[in-house]
Amino acid sequence: MIIQQIYTGCLAQGAYYIESNGEVAIIDPLREVQDYIDSANKNNAKIKYIFETHFHADFVSGHVTLAEKTGAKIVFGPTAKTDFDVIVAEDNQVFQLGEITITVLHTPGHTMESSCFLLKDKNGKDHALFSGDTLFLGDVGRPDLAQKSDVTEADLAGFLYDSLRTKVMTLADDVIVYPAHGAGSACGKNLSKETVGTIGNQKETNYALRADMTKAEFVKEVTDGLLPPPAYFPLNVKLNKEGYQSIDDVIKNSEKPLSVKDFELIANETSAVILDVRHQTEFVEGFIPQSIFIGIDGGFAPWVGALIKDIQQPILLVTPEGREEDTITRLSRVGFDNVLGYLDGSFEAWKKAGKEIDTLISVSADVLEAKIKKNAPIFDVRKPGEFTSEHIVVAKSTPLDFLNDHITDFPKKEDFYVHCGGGYRSVIAASILKARGIHNVIDVAGGYAAIRNTEIERTAAVCPSTLK
Repeated sequence: MIIQQIYTGCLAQGAYYIESNGEVAIIDPLREVQDYIDSANKNNAKIKYIFETHFHADFVSGHVTLAEKTGAKIVFGPTAKTDFDVIVAEDNQVFQLGEITITVLHTPGHTMESSCFLLKDKNGKDHALFSGDTLFLGDVGRPDLAQKSDVTEADLAGFLYDSLRTKVMTLADDVIVYPAHGAGSACGKNLSKETVGTIGNQKETNYALRADMTKAEFVKEVTDGLLPPPAYFPLNVKLNKEGYQSIDDVIKNSEKPLSVKDFELIANETSAVILDVRHQTEFVEGFIPQSIFIGIDGGFAPWVGALIKDIQQPILLVTPEGREEDTITRLSRVGFDNVLGYLDGSFEAWKKAGKEIDTLISVSADVLEAKIKKNAPIFDVRKPGEFTSEHIVVAKSTPLDFLNDHITDFPKKEDFYVHCGGGYRSVIAASILKARGIHNVIDVAGGYAAIRNTEIERTAAVCPSTLK
């Protein structure tokens, strides 16, 4: 038996390759599926099943393409409805895979069709639980993503409470837990950085699995402090339910090198967003006016989804040379398939052509310290929980996720300063503000990590477990 976790840091997502006696199951595959096919072929094995724990909201799954390429059957839990052929499994339905079995455990709560998959070894012993978004390490799935208006957030939280206690907590302590996400995912609140655990460990450490917890307490704690889900979530659910074009076609249609002349022409004649994915230090030094920075080597895909509201939005790319296909692939993971091409030769070609460029002022934390003494406005674009935990006393919380809600907060003429945790998100924020004509923004290089090394007055750090 082979169990391989295929973890994608950009999405904080775990897909799984399971093989037994020449038969393979893939759980929650990414949209680019060739690696799964290559792994099976290398082992002279055949992909038999594609198990989906639920209709994913944070990424476009590869289930449709993988089924088309391999003939494998797609399996969803009870109540799932799709526009393509699938097996809608019954609760406790068993699927044979070589010498092992996979049992469907219907665990509604994160969504109504959410299911976990219990793997039993060749001796019939419970071995591992692929828990999807029902159970994370340190947390549980958010219960506010229902697509039906007659199911409330509180209803889903109540269903999740029952699912955990009747289907998950009854398993033996040594059963391995393989979740769909880890820290950084927007599908939960306080996910662990660990990506593999056990039922026993979660019973001891996961607040949502406390043995003495009432349903009312569970509902309150699970729903408390939930931020609104990113705008692209329902759009990804729609693709995962209805189907989508092959990523091979997306790459073929999108990977078009454009000369400076053609790039500029398309930018002027369309509503395309110019998306610059180079490192933030390169972007600060020079970029095409009105372009938006979201670096490929940060939390790229989720930030694109959160900040570019429409997955049909035309996009023109400025990438590091050699990273064009990688960028297009990562965009497609969250459903952004309308890339019109990329600037051939990257930003250097634009500069060599003598075209207009813009720059972003970026200062050190030491400079910020001097500016604060002169009452300069400071804006913190970290998440609300980060701000609550510790922040500059005079800073205003303007989370990047909700930057559009704070546009009127920024000074129109006076210079102001933005910072994040390490320097990535503040450059994103500054680029968006400059694209909107707000040019008096100044980035703080190194973010809060650098600010901690100064004498700038900050609130005392608060233990996260005490926060409400």
